[in-house]
Amino acid sequence: MQSDRTTRTYPAIVIGGGPAGLMAAEQLAEAGIAVAVFDAMPSLGRKFLRAGIGGLNITHSEASEPFQQRYAERQAEIGKLLATFGPGEMHEWCDALGIETFVGSSGRVFPNEMKAAPLLRKWLGRLRSKGVKFYTRHRWCGWESNGSHRFETAAGTVEVNADATVFALGGASWSALGTDGRWAKPFAERGLQCAPFKPSNGGFLHDWQEEFRRDHAGAPLKNIALSIVLDNHSLWQQKGELIISDYGLEGSLIYAASRHIREAIDQRGSARVCLDLQPERSKSELYDLLHKRKDSATNHLRKLGIRDTKLALFKTLTSKEQMQDIKKLPALLKALPLTLTGYSPIDNAISTAGGLSFSELDEHLMLKQQPGVFCAGEMLDWEAPTGGYLLTACFAGGVVAGRGAREYLRNSQA
Repeated sequence: MQSDRTTRTYPAIVIGGGPAGLMAAEQLAEAGIAVAVFDAMPSLGRKFLRAGIGGLNITHSEASEPFQQRYAERQAEIGKLLATFGPGEMHEWCDALGIETFVGSSGRVFPNEMKAAPLLRKWLGRLRSKGVKFYTRHRWCGWESNGSHRFETAAGTVEVNADATVFALGGASWSALGTDGRWAKPFAERGLQCAPFKPSNGGFLHDWQEEFRRDHAGAPLKNIALSIVLDNHSLWQQKGELIISDYGLEGSLIYAASRHIREAIDQRGSARVCLDLQPERSKSELYDLLHKRKDSATNHLRKLGIRDTKLALFKTLTSKEQMQDIKKLPALLKALPLTLTGYSPIDNAISTAGGLSFSELDEHLMLKQQPGVFCAGEMLDWEAPTGGYLLTACFAGGVVAGRGAREYLRNSQA
């Protein structure tokens, strides 16, 4: 009787065909090492392609120090990766691939073509020319007792042996694109410390009045600032844009604050944020302008630029008495309170916090308890806001892990 189990052996394999995995494979292939990439999905880079639908934000032109601060409590760990491959190296890499980039007005960096597909197509072509083999529809299911990797395929189980392995299996959001976090269970069973996954760069819940939800869900709120008081009593504040959703708030500004909001909700069950609807004007300036008004408060707010969804938001979060109180109105315009009661499901988030702890890894991203096995990308326990920071750190981690794997192979063969 013929067995449905096959065995393959490679010098190096990469498990996960996203940016971190492909970058690791490139480092190995450039050193002349035969490498195979395995991915559970029918095609590679699916989340990467999805991220580029609205314009592929490849990195950011921000200076090094504030750039690294975007990684919050993981800035030391991610900073070491960026020292090897940061925004400057990302520019050079794109140029070598034949992808021209430009810096947008917000400092974000995009390919001229804006989309991810042309970049990914050129990248995969270059990898194939270097001998990289790709195996799709191969889902990694854990380790065999002999240390080999077990993959499930439509044709049956495939057992793969490798002298060096790079895992780049992603986080736990957008499971339809392959990043479902299933890898965490076999990792934990192997005694590897993994922090629980939590949504990052996702929306937050607020119970809107039905009329406001019906009329304004999907509408943007531009030129505003959001603030939240942190546990250490410092004030986090940033200017940007939000989007009213049927369940609450989403958009780049709420994503930037997501870690602070999520932590407040986890600790206290809700998070109080304040919206500044007039970030370009001071409270005293608003008072002077409002004090001189002769028409209704609503009309005067419109003259200040507070109209449409912004005006409707202000009305739904205040009372008629507050609208008429000239002394208190400027303070409300500068700090309109809003309570967020939860976050949207993890699968709807752009990225996740949590994952494999950095304490399990050495400076080359190799597992301390399992030599020859490296990990990179969103499967590690870090998070960052959107704006090119996520992709840059994934690329950087892939470079470090890939170079670590090739050095490991060289040293083991010496």
